[in-house]
Amino acid sequence: MNNPICQLFNIRYPLIQAGMIWCSGWELASAVSNAGGLGLIGSGSMYPEILREHIQKCKKATNKPFGVNVPLLYPDIDKHIQIIIEEGVKIVFTSAGNPKIWTPHLQKHGIKVVHVVSNTKFALKCQEAGVDAIVAEGFEAGGHNGREETTTLVLIPQIRSAVSIPLIAAGGIGSGEAMAACLALGADAVQIGSRFVATPESSAHQNFKEKVINTEEGETVLTMKQLTPVRLIKNEFCEKIQAAESNGASKEELAEILGRARAKKGMFEGNLTEGELEIGQVSGAIKEIKPATEIVEEIISDCRKTLQRLSSINL
Repeated sequence: MNNPICQLFNIRYPLIQAGMIWCSGWELASAVSNAGGLGLIGSGSMYPEILREHIQKCKKATNKPFGVNVPLLYPDIDKHIQIIIEEGVKIVFTSAGNPKIWTPHLQKHGIKVVHVVSNTKFALKCQEAGVDAIVAEGFEAGGHNGREETTTLVLIPQIRSAVSIPLIAAGGIGSGEAMAACLALGADAVQIGSRFVATPESSAHQNFKEKVINTEEGETVLTMKQLTPVRLIKNEFCEKIQAAESNGASKEELAEILGRARAKKGMFEGNLTEGELEIGQVSGAIKEIKPATEIVEEIISDCRKTLQRLSSINL
């Protein structure tokens, strides 16, 4: 496949593995990059020196392009940015903040910058900020999410009509058929997160991986909209948050219930009752733990078959 995203990142396939906290270390990123996609290290759950270690290990594990996802609200973001520059990473995906702050600095060091958005307003701001590409994420996605609850099916064509820079679709994508649909909607590539959680290379706890493949349709929910909206698998912690929200809890009260390291407890340490279990709606369709290389190959193959089948339809 030869398209703007493949050219921008020098990758074989227009498929990006999302940089998910607690799940996306060097093993997963290098595996996806070696398979022809673009692997991302999720720095949001890493101390600066841990990030450096993951970048160095990823460079040894692959000679293909890979990147780092950086939440702009991270407390030590200046240290993360410096490490990324020092280690020669050439691709950075940013989220949860204003892209104007770091985009020029990163680009000055020869780094391609992509920012994640959930609506057209912020897509336009990203274009004005000079980012190289945009990820448009529908509310089906796992983890932190948009308050508007705009689905990927609606979001992608709206943003495509508003911006001229390369566009990556995200949210609810876990198959070749879904990838083909996003390309049809105007996306140049897809970003996939949840499907790659259930891989041997994912740094998520085995308990969480097993929970993902046993999650059924309707067992995730978007919650904590007063703080930062996040999609979770329903468990005791999620029910506690939902009950508090229903009773009119303040931001401060919700923050107290959330506490510290709640996502680490669930996704990395495997506490399935009291932990925060971030995953997308597509988890209901994930039924086995499979190597990242096989997932990439399967998605690309099925996408090609779908596009060929659609090309034969006469209307």
